[in-house]
Amino acid sequence: MDAAEISHRFAFHPANTEEKRAGHGSIRAACAQLAVQIHERLPECREKSLAITKIEEAMFWANAGLARESAKQE
Repeated sequence: MDAAEISHRFAFHPANTEEKRAGHGSIRAACAQLAVQIHERLPECREKSLAITKIEEAMFWANAGLARESAKQE
């Protein structure tokens, strides 16, 4: 890893095209659907909280992957 990679990781990568916005929205919707299923099926417990947190993390990383990769291609 070099300084340019660190700079890229911590930079803001806006969804400035409809394609990017649609990609982010699609990921958010799929993750939300899974989170709702888990919420409806599991009792209130630590495992439920962790599962939903991990879905949030997956959503953030997936959206970062879309934003960062598309920013490299521009």
